[in-house]
Amino acid sequence: MSSRCPMLRLAIAALILSVAVARTSTAAEGTVKVFILAGQSNMEGKARNELLEYQAEAPETRDLYKHLRKDGKWVVRDDVFIKCFGRMGRLTIGYGSPGCTGVELEFGWIMGDHFAELALIIKTAWGGHSLFQQFCSPSRGPEERFRQAMAAWEKAHEAALQQGPKIRWRDPGNERFKPQPYGSSYRAMLAEVKETFDKYETLFPALKGKKLELAGFVWFQGWNDQYNGAEKEYESNLKHFIQDVRKDLGAPNLPFVIAAMGQNGSTPAAGAMLTIREAQMSMNDVPEFKGNVKAFRTDVLVDKAAEEMSATSGKNEELWKKTGGDGGYHYYGSAIWFTRIGHAMGEAMLELMKK
Repeated sequence: MSSRCPMLRLAIAALILSVAVARTSTAAEGTVKVFILAGQSNMEGKARNELLEYQAEAPETRDLYKHLRKDGKWVVRDDVFIKCFGRMGRLTIGYGSPGCTGVELEFGWIMGDHFAELALIIKTAWGGHSLFQQFCSPSRGPEERFRQAMAAWEKAHEAALQQGPKIRWRDPGNERFKPQPYGSSYRAMLAEVKETFDKYETLFPALKGKKLELAGFVWFQGWNDQYNGAEKEYESNLKHFIQDVRKDLGAPNLPFVIAAMGQNGSTPAAGAMLTIREAQMSMNDVPEFKGNVKAFRTDVLVDKAAEEMSATSGKNEELWKKTGGDGGYHYYGSAIWFTRIGHAMGEAMLELMKK
């Protein structure tokens, strides 16, 4: 990790501590509860807005979304704010990947309905990033891991060059396999949090004069740790990640919710996917995490209609767009599945915060 990262971590911790101290003399309505939602593409959000629009009106699904709508339109909350991918505003649909919505919608709704205070969601998610590499946290030694990975790649690269002047596309020494910086997403996540705490009154004029309170963290990730043996290290990496996040944010008992990997849906998980899910669920049994970490399974929340249609060979594309719209790795792009996961995240967070 670069020498700048410890300074960044100290700056974030000091900033959040100063906000917390100031909050002790502030009335509840003057505080803003801040929730960090982090992970990879599924945390970005992959339910298409067109799908939400259709299902919000369709007789068989509209009841699932009625709390999110009024007079035939999507409600824009005036008590929950969100910042993600350079966009910011009041919570409604459309704060996922371009043209999409994710778990933040239902999660934010639960937070807004429960607390008298305002809420702010900071979403830091990047598709295809692993806990083994990009989200590698400080205590796992990202600099040393990067050096080891580079040494292995350079050896493969030299071997490939011996085969001829043109390196084959699938050769491990190909440029496309050259290691990227370890811990880059972890550092970017911290920087995003710091920027928000530094500039929130400018970014969100409605929050001017209020105080931020770091309230919780949600993790939704796992797919890219299924490869090259990374799944075997996931349990240890996640434990270190939780510890480092809390240390770097100056919040030793920060409520931490984990949406465990569940793209298997109704099919029993196996192989690396099962290993990762078990590693995520095992955080419930770590003694130091008792009462402040909650992992739950997402496969049991499966949208069976989307699952069944996805499995149909030669499926009707028009009907598919009214049910899902993406691959299994993105929970079929099911708005129902993402909504259920977001709801479970919210319930788990409230459970931890009560403790």
